[in-house]
Amino acid sequence: MTTTTLQQLENHGEFIARHIGPSADEQAAMLAELGETSLEGLTADTVPGAIRREPFLAVGEPMTEREALAKLRTIAKKNKVLTSFIGMGYYDTLVPNVILRNVLENPGWYTAYTPYQPEIAQGRLEAILNFQTMTMDLTGLELASASLLDEATAAAEAMAMAKRVSKSKSNTFFVADNVYPQTIDVVKTRAEMFGFEVVVGPAHEATATEHFGALLQYPDREGQLHNLEQLIADIQSNKGIVAVAADIMSLVLLKSPGEMGADIVLGSAQRFGVPMGYGGPHAAFFATRDKYKRSLPGRIIGVSKDSRGNQALRMAMQTREQHIRREKANSNICTAQVLLANMASFYAVYHGPQGLKTIASRIHRLTDITALGIHDKGADAGIELVNTTWFDTLTFTYDGNAEALIQKAVDAGFNLRVDGQVNGKSQFGLSFDEAKTRADVETVFEVLFGDDHGLDIETLDSRVAAGELESIPAELVRTSAILEHPVFNSYHSETEMLRYIKQLENKDLSLNHSMISLGSCTMKLNATAEMIPVTWPEFGQLHPFCPTDQAAGYGELLTTLSEWLVDITGYDVMSMQPNSGAQGEYAGLLAIAKYHQSRGEGHRNICLIPSSAHGTNPASAQMMSMNVVVVDCDKNGNVDLEDLKAKAAEAGDNLSCIMVTYPSTHGVYEEGIKTICDIVHEHGGQVYLDGANMNAQVGVTSPGYIGADVSHLNLHKTFCIPHGGGGPGMGPIGVKKHLAPFLPNHTVVPIHGTGLDNGAVSAAPFGSASILPISWMYIAMMGSRGLREATEVAILNANYVAKKLSKHYPILYKGRNDRVAHECIIDLRPLKDACGVTEMDVAKRLQDYGFHSPTMSFPVAGTLMVEPTESESQAELDRFIEAMISIRDEARRIEKGEWPEDNNPLHHAPHTLADIVDANWDRPYDRSTAAYPVAAVAVNKFWPTVNRIDDVYGDRNLMCSCPPLESYR
Repeated sequence: MTTTTLQQLENHGEFIARHIGPSADEQAAMLAELGETSLEGLTADTVPGAIRREPFLAVGEPMTEREALAKLRTIAKKNKVLTSFIGMGYYDTLVPNVILRNVLENPGWYTAYTPYQPEIAQGRLEAILNFQTMTMDLTGLELASASLLDEATAAAEAMAMAKRVSKSKSNTFFVADNVYPQTIDVVKTRAEMFGFEVVVGPAHEATATEHFGALLQYPDREGQLHNLEQLIADIQSNKGIVAVAADIMSLVLLKSPGEMGADIVLGSAQRFGVPMGYGGPHAAFFATRDKYKRSLPGRIIGVSKDSRGNQALRMAMQTREQHIRREKANSNICTAQVLLANMASFYAVYHGPQGLKTIASRIHRLTDITALGIHDKGADAGIELVNTTWFDTLTFTYDGNAEALIQKAVDAGFNLRVDGQVNGKSQFGLSFDEAKTRADVETVFEVLFGDDHGLDIETLDSRVAAGELESIPAELVRTSAILEHPVFNSYHSETEMLRYIKQLENKDLSLNHSMISLGSCTMKLNATAEMIPVTWPEFGQLHPFCPTDQAAGYGELLTTLSEWLVDITGYDVMSMQPNSGAQGEYAGLLAIAKYHQSRGEGHRNICLIPSSAHGTNPASAQMMSMNVVVVDCDKNGNVDLEDLKAKAAEAGDNLSCIMVTYPSTHGVYEEGIKTICDIVHEHGGQVYLDGANMNAQVGVTSPGYIGADVSHLNLHKTFCIPHGGGGPGMGPIGVKKHLAPFLPNHTVVPIHGTGLDNGAVSAAPFGSASILPISWMYIAMMGSRGLREATEVAILNANYVAKKLSKHYPILYKGRNDRVAHECIIDLRPLKDACGVTEMDVAKRLQDYGFHSPTMSFPVAGTLMVEPTESESQAELDRFIEAMISIRDEARRIEKGEWPEDNNPLHHAPHTLADIVDANWDRPYDRSTAAYPVAAVAVNKFWPTVNRIDDVYGDRNLMCSCPPLESYR
């Protein structure tokens, strides 16, 4: 007779075992290897008792995948998806199904990492290069970045860049008052901490006095088209740098800002096939002139060559970036929006120049037809057009009952843009997009003019076609060609497009092939059940500025997720606005600065940062105009407490905060973390605990319990949002209650619970809201016990790898009882001394074994930092361990003189098929050693498509757009 209960058979915790890689037997075997008998015992031996907590999470019991999806579906249905005419930078779009299924929903694309190892990332690098080429063509400029976070933060980056390159001594930045309000909000917030003065006024006033830069909108907020050429020239003659925020779809038909002389052009690529998603994620584009290339923020993809002389792609000019230049970097940007940029570039590839012109022309035609109808019937209905030119947006005034008109539109199934009272009249807007049809125009006419309006779409269309309107002035009609490169003119059938996407995907190593053990990056499982809700229309098709009652489902999702994260972190309040980890850092430091100002201590501007910190920390502090003071680490990798005491005392009343990561970037749980918090608090400072390594805290301890005041959480690490090949990410921040009044707000959608005067840090009030269901699903399916077990297994996996590899490589830092935290640092410097093998050689050789390299030379040069996460099985860990041991044996053969230092498998790695079939093979090792160094490789061989890439050549011969066809010959 069975003793199993029904509750046990229902197996509500089934997902825990799906997410956690090692089975119970594997866990027992690994624990035995470590001399432990239980996860609890290992945790007790690893995590300092002063911060370790007994199970405390109140998330609740885990749900099955089916239960969680059903629960979230119920929540999602509380969102009301109306047709949006709101515009303001967000538009409905038709995601081509071939891109939806094969990119957005494909783990081969969404589980990849930032392409720091370009030899196994040529596919997404090509897609991003297409994005840059598309941007350059449409903006009329010479250089473009690989994407930024959103239009508003791109505008803020443009302001900072303008200050770097402008020859003006002015400290004022001019923003035209017809720029989108959310953009003005973010720019003002950023400017305040830089110490810049922002002047907002009519665009023509930009020439009244000298400014170091100016921001203009094209088309403007109300849809009007302005010839900016003379204005740009006048601002530049006064030493100002001109940035233009432009609508990407309009640029298909309109003269480009680059042709008008703009120095910087930026905007959102959202309407190129990326859902609105209640605000994101979306890729911003950013372009500038070649002479400013060293000051460009964000990633840039460039063309170089590999060791066989073949063309190859890689990230260019990385010396501008935070991970190298730290507080001297152009920006704190770490995450871009690669997955969304790739979608936008594929959209352009699929439609091609003629397809895009058809879409843009259809949008414009529907706008023209609507405008003509308003001309005909508006006077009788108390409606008058405000703008005289347009691409897709009409602004009109209304003399009647504004609330009644709004409700009438909602009842008809759509949302107007509501401007409120402007010059004594109610003002509204209508923005068209590719999802709109003639039926939508008919509905608009019925709402504005009644059912018997008498307007006929075909008749109006004929009048437009006959030239009755000139809504785009002749001098603003684009005459220059766009997207002439073959890549935009070759893949217009779905068959060809599908194969092109697959061709690129096959070049990239993602989590669907093997473990990616990047330290401090937490490349864990992104479960399919977590990803499914992202493309539900109830989440994907909401405009971020729709009425809040239409977003009740999002409201519930945000509330529940915030409550869970408060429980997990030990903080009191969460802000979901920051849409990357770096943005979270910035928002957290902003809250600290505002807190000090509120207490009359605005002079506190010293930020203490340990020498081991991630580069975003000093870069973020620099954005706050803080003075960075580096605190030393001792020989064991811990913060040197005596040095901290001395520097905190020296800072005295000027101490603002410390930025510290826990566990440390050296991969250990520092025993003195509470002491660190106490020292800083004793001197009036705040503790910013970087959430990069939160995967080693969840359910075991928490930042709030440790004593920190604020942290950002990388939801794209700990809470399972995929990395997308370099974005999206989400960086919400948690704070103690004394910092809550200083969290970001939003000028368009005010946020309850924070100061009304606080500015925004992202374009949308809740950042990249449409990917938050991923983290909701993860927490719901893991429950309290699953979350804690995930942390314990992450510790187990890291210690198992460290123990097994310690016989072959030095493990650089260890904590109590010789344990590491959730990651370990392998010291390769002795190899270089012994036989010339570098960390680069080992990283590239791992590709031949089918692995992405661990994090290279961070936080210590000449090392690899390994973070296996809880999602990898013992079998996969053993495969990685076998590869590392085999590489060590190869290095020994070099040491013994069997292979020359400049002619061996590590020196020539990675090996491509071109190497293996080369008839002139003349190397002292055989082809099998090159391609199949251990038997396990043959089971699932991954072939890099290029050999080792020459970074120096690429930077000296910078090319950041699709190479001409001749270069392939």
